[in-house]
Amino acid sequence: MQMGMEQNGSGRKGNKDKRRQKRLSPVQRLYETCKEVFADCSPGIVPSPQNVEKLAAVLDQMTQADVGLSPNMRFFDNDRAPIITYLHLHECDRFSIGIFCLPPKSFIPLHNHPGMTVFSKLLFGKMHYKSYDWWNEMDANIDAATANALQSDANGLRLAKLKVDSQFTAPCETSILYPAHGGNMHILTAKTACAVLDVLGPPYCDPEGRHCQYYHEFPLNNFPDSVESCRLVPEEEQDEFAWLMEREKPEDFYVVGVSYKGPKIATN
Repeated sequence: MQMGMEQNGSGRKGNKDKRRQKRLSPVQRLYETCKEVFADCSPGIVPSPQNVEKLAAVLDQMTQADVGLSPNMRFFDNDRAPIITYLHLHECDRFSIGIFCLPPKSFIPLHNHPGMTVFSKLLFGKMHYKSYDWWNEMDANIDAATANALQSDANGLRLAKLKVDSQFTAPCETSILYPAHGGNMHILTAKTACAVLDVLGPPYCDPEGRHCQYYHEFPLNNFPDSVESCRLVPEEEQDEFAWLMEREKPEDFYVVGVSYKGPKIATN
């Protein structure tokens, strides 16, 4: 009898949790899922495949209406470019949630996400997405000296391999990048007004070494001496590689923080 009562109580609790999930707003559900997914993560530690899939599934279902946005809002006016608006929804030590609002022809320059797993959901619009990962000595049969040269070229260059170079139109699946693969360095260019809902786990933090680094991008054949010395990339594959060089934040890149006015997140 006692066991039966315990099972019945457990069943009632499970049903109560399911009913609560149904009552949550989409943005609250996103927050609760992020709390669960990033609970045991630290910089460089990727959530389990099951948790990655769980969070991506929640983001896949989200729409512009869920966060109170539409393309006719002032953030997306043509005359605002190149100014980009960032709407802050939540940030803690484990993760952050925010929305980038990009007017047509604006762009987010090539930058990295050190030690982070990043989920990006295009809520509306058409965007060109280009991303790279650092070329790894494990990707080819090379000696240690050549591998070291790739990590620190005399010109301040480092070899990167193209991951994605495509145009996306909403609705589309959530994009995911990881600390060491999946296109950790990317550039986003708005072809139309775009809104991108971003989840970063963990968020940027300079004191903890997660600084947002920007890069110049150069075709492989711009530095033939470097290519000749490495002799790594077959001619037919050279379009899939580029030299990246660290740079300061571009002077023509403007991001303005604005208070988020959509459905609120309850953090208690």
